Amino acid sequence: MSLPLRGTRVLVSGAGVAGPAVAWWLARYGAEVTVVEVAPALRTSGFAVDFRGPTHLGVLAAMGVLDELRAVQTHAGAMSRVDEHGRELFRLPAEFAGGELEVRRRDLSRILYERGADRVEYLFGDRIVALTEAADGVHVDLARAGSRTVDLVVGADGMHSGVRRLVLGPESAYVTHLGYHLAGWDLPNDRGFDVVPRQYNVPGRMASVSADQRDPDRAGALVVFASPRQDHDRLDLDRQKALITDAFAGLGWHVPHLLAGLRAVPELYFDAIARVRVPRWHTDRSVLLGDAAWGVTLGGMGVGTGVVGAYALAGELALAGGDPRVALPAYERRMRGYASRWQRGANPGHFLAPASGWGLWLRDRLLATRPVQAMMVRGTGALATDAGLPDYLARV
Repeated sequence: MSLPLRGTRVLVSGAGVAGPAVAWWLARYGAEVTVVEVAPALRTSGFAVDFRGPTHLGVLAAMGVLDELRAVQTHAGAMSRVDEHGRELFRLPAEFAGGELEVRRRDLSRILYERGADRVEYLFGDRIVALTEAADGVHVDLARAGSRTVDLVVGADGMHSGVRRLVLGPESAYVTHLGYHLAGWDLPNDRGFDVVPRQYNVPGRMASVSADQRDPDRAGALVVFASPRQDHDRLDLDRQKALITDAFAGLGWHVPHLLAGLRAVPELYFDAIARVRVPRWHTDRSVLLGDAAWGVTLGGMGVGTGVVGAYALAGELALAGGDPRVALPAYERRMRGYASRWQRGANPGHFLAPASGWGLWLRDRLLATRPVQAMMVRGTGALATDAGLPDYLARV
């Protein structure tokens, strides 16, 4: 195939999902790509993520990773809502809870990284500390690896994006706290949990646990709880654990056991449930991708949309011969409507842990009915599908 981006230098911030995906596509079109990641290695925390519909799966197939992802899919199936005695109240169908393909985020990140590692430079344990755009490029200062000039900077560094802050201003202008926090951790599976997530609720709080698909001796806990906005820069591991313990103190079911496991963990996924809204995703030579541009924590289709966005950004750059003045507006026009379908008005905290007893009762009554479940499955599949997405490989 032709290499329309040969000689184009791109610096991508973030080695989660969207970053390695766009890096692979850009390198495929001939670009010289470096990915910088603040973590010292690929992250191993996070939850299962899912893909659904022909758009998500079509992009994964075009990357050549679909079969590899299917080999590590979770097969988690349905999600079970239980009472404090462990009795099942209702069960959500597998198609809603896990889409057509569900994998652990860490497996997805690893596979995308490995797909492009032979042609993409990765700098772990580093970050962008300053950038200046000029007519002929972007001068970038890295915390450890010095300075360099590139043609384009891609901020694929999540909801707390450093690139967005450097280019567009403080996080407070773009990220809205939605009144909840979530956390996840691993623990020994010494109570025989199976792979179906069991979810226990009281108003404003949800706790869930399930066995690890590939290691039945391990289990994963997930909690969601109503909480005011916290200063994340001051939340070290001990403070995060204290917030969770305080929020769930006194609850029944397996909650005391999950909290006991929490005390021993050396690593914890912890974040606010928030929504990102950015009026414009690009400047002349910098562009946002994935959660940095359109994220909602636990938003359901954020990862799939990020992978599609990576495909579209690289494709538009290839069609434009690497000219960001043409490609970046075209990418934003292509992706903004698609990303906003599922992001608009979404608050996963309200869905997972309704704040009032009335809200929890109503949610359970609705979700327990088959017509509502069928409608939700159809709706999520439609939201994930973009019939007008170009075949960039054919056009290039």
